[in-house]
Amino acid sequence: MAINETHDPNLKSWVESANDPTTDFPIQNLPFVAFRRPDEQEAWVHSRLGIRIGDRVIDIWALAERGLLDEGAFAHDLSTFETGPLGSALTRDTGARELHELRRQVRNLLHADTQRLHRDGSARERAVLAADSLAWCTPFDPPDYTDFYASIHHATTVGSMFRPDNALLPNYKWVPIGYHGRASSIVVGGTDIRRPIGQQAPPDDRPTQPPTVGPSKMLDYELEVGAFIGPGNDLGKPIPIGDAEKHIFGLCLVNDWSARDLQKWEYQPLGPFLAKNFATTISPYVVTLEALEPFRCPAFRRPDSDPRPLPYLLDEQNQARGGIDLTLEVWLRSAEMERRGMSAVRISRSNAFKDLYWTLGQLVAHHASNGCNLRPGDLIASGTVSGPEPGTRGCMLESTWQGRGPDGKPLPRKPIELPTGEKRTFLEDGDEVTLRGYCERDGFRRVGFGECRGKVLPARA
Repeated sequence: MAINETHDPNLKSWVESANDPTTDFPIQNLPFVAFRRPDEQEAWVHSRLGIRIGDRVIDIWALAERGLLDEGAFAHDLSTFETGPLGSALTRDTGARELHELRRQVRNLLHADTQRLHRDGSARERAVLAADSLAWCTPFDPPDYTDFYASIHHATTVGSMFRPDNALLPNYKWVPIGYHGRASSIVVGGTDIRRPIGQQAPPDDRPTQPPTVGPSKMLDYELEVGAFIGPGNDLGKPIPIGDAEKHIFGLCLVNDWSARDLQKWEYQPLGPFLAKNFATTISPYVVTLEALEPFRCPAFRRPDSDPRPLPYLLDEQNQARGGIDLTLEVWLRSAEMERRGMSAVRISRSNAFKDLYWTLGQLVAHHASNGCNLRPGDLIASGTVSGPEPGTRGCMLESTWQGRGPDGKPLPRKPIELPTGEKRTFLEDGDEVTLRGYCERDGFRRVGFGECRGKVLPARA
């Protein structure tokens, strides 16, 4: 992809809220979203496919019903776009191209100089909906979900907690580390999260005691970015690194909730299980790679002492522009703050996504390098995205960590202090976590990802 007329910062829309310089959703963004209308919010009703602009959502099927889309530009019937999840459209060979064409046609209808939809009051009433009146749904129903460990700052900080003299294991700089997650428990932002119950290790001072079973006492969020697979690959056919990004349709925010005490007990020797599979929250919007093109940057510059990626992970173009300059934030509001009418407070902010040790292209190429078949709608997540300092870290496990004292023992964790005087080392019931992400660069409009929210509910009795 390349910078083109769709990135022109002077483009305006007749949807006035899209022209606000602080919006996440100008006409230069136009992410896909799945939703239910105010009169169709029962769970059994199929979600609809939409495109977000400003404080509005465009109902794609309503445009098609009113004859506002050029059907001749699509190889298949427009009814394919009637329902929300994008995966069914992407299963066709031409699916990704058709969705990009659909987005282009919607952009033309929303342009300030185009009055076709704007002047048709009946069509506008049916197709242009207030975003705050809608119920969000997952834009994809991912067939599979894989979580990686691509942030070297995160890997180094967490590794130092357990291996102070050898924070990174020998394989980290050679191979992208990942594990297969659980697709069935992926939920859309705004869904409440129930505190998980599970086994926890005996106390350190009583290691011969049996484990206990109960609600997690160390529930954490994880700030991540997800990539949805567009066109997949056949079983047994790897994806070359030079073609890897052609298989990414768009990005979203991901909160891969983690029960640290359950994880501590169960993760050896095969990795996390019940500590992670109870819920993963994704933001409602799929921001396309085309919209993110102005914010591309070189991949993380590895120290000269680090090994070069092996040939199947090495591509000159990927090294030159495999990163994305994306600012990520975490906001927290406790139940007490909500009771007092207080807004959430920001507890983390960084642009460390551009410093991932492994790019999204490398994650895709590695995932398929053994012949694994990726499918349309599969979700690949970056792993926790962290910077090197406490205020830039992407989970509470890291942000409250103070290192080790002169005796080599861990120092007491430094709690996060809230405006109410409450303190947090891990999440309490009633806490609401909100992830936000946006790209900004001189000469271009801000492009954002919206919010990825989830509130912690008590464990079931």
